Amino acid sequence: MDLSQLKPAKGSTHTKKRLGRGQGSGWGGTSTRGHKGAKSRSGYSHKVGFEGGQMPLQRRVPKFGFNNVNRVEYKVINISDLETIAAKLNVTDINLEVIHKAGFASKNELVKVLGKGNLTSKLNVTANAFSKSAKAAIEALGGTVNTL
Repeated sequence: MDLSQLKPAKGSTHTKKRLGRGQGSGWGGTSTRGHKGAKSRSGYSHKVGFEGGQMPLQRRVPKFGFNNVNRVEYKVINISDLETIAAKLNVTDINLEVIHKAGFASKNELVKVLGKGNLTSKLNVTANAFSKSAKAAIEALGGTVNTL
C-alpha cells in the first residue's frame, strides 16, 4: 500500500459551498442570505439578548430579593441519622469521611448535625457545626463533640 494513494471514505467529505461567485455557480445573487436586512450585510453581529428592538427579557423581568455573599451552606444530618450510620458501619467515631462513606454527604459539603430524633449509643462525632440540642444529646450519653 502506498501512502500517496490514500483517500477518505466515500461520502465522508463534502465540497465547500463557494458563495458569491456568480450566477453560474448556483450560489450567486443573495449568496444564501435572503433579501435585505442586517443579517444579509457583511459585518453583522447581534448583541446577546437582543430581541429586534423590543424590550429584552432580562430588562422586562424585575429584580428582587437579596443574596448574601457570606452565606455558609450546610448539609444537614440529624442525630437519628448518626445512629443509622453507627449501626450500618459498626463505628463509634463518626467524622466527615464516615458520613461520606455512608452516603449522607459528598466530600466537599460542610456538615451540620441537628438534634432531631433519638440517640441510644455513645458516639464521638466530628462535623463542621452542631445545633445546641444535638450537642446536648450527644454529650448526655457521654459522647464527644468536635467542631472543625
